[in-house]
Order: sequence, then structure tokens, then C-alpha cells
Amino acid sequence: MKTRVHYPKEIKWKVIEMKKDGYSNRTIMETLGIKNVSQIKTWMKWYRTGQTYHFQQPLGKQYSYGKRPKELNELEQLRLENKHLKTKLQYCDIWFCNLLANN
Repeated sequence: MKTRVHYPKEIKWKVIEMKKDGYSNRTIMETLGIKNVSQIKTWMKWYRTGQTYHFQQPLGKQYSYGKRPKELNELEQLRLENKHLKTKLQYCDIWFCNLLANN
């Protein structure tokens, strides 16, 4: 029987940071103990689409389409959005610097 693994939100954010720093999926999996590469891909998809509220989602619980968890107050939502935008800006800066370096 398969058992589901719950990864804390800190691990999910660490995966995002490591991917932005250029680490391979295999290295991330070995370093952080992630069992399946599809998990990393899912978290990256959520990050790219601005759905990082899923990082706090309890194991086996799904939110309705377009709904965020009710337990997040406005301040927590703004902090989460701020963190997402800062991370996205860093990613764009790295991408742009790499683009300039290759030209």
C-alpha cells in the first residue's frame, strides 16, 4: 500500500529557491529527501502560476477551484503574495543576467 508523504511548506519553498539557483531535480531530491520528481514539477507549476497558497494545503485536502484557504487572513495573504513576487523578481533577474551573458 502506498503512503502519502507530507512535505512542510518550508521544504516546498526551499525547492523553489534551489530550482532558481540552477540545481537539478535529482540533486534537490537527494538533498531534501523528495521521493518523486513529479512533486517538484507540481510545486514549480504552482509557483509559476501564483498558486503558492497550495504550499500550506493539508495532505489529502483540495480547495475548490479559485478558492483560497479561509484560515489565511489578509496580512498572511499579503505576506505570501509579497514572498511570491520577490522570488519571481529574483528569478527574472537571474534569467535576464544569463541572457545578457550569453549574447
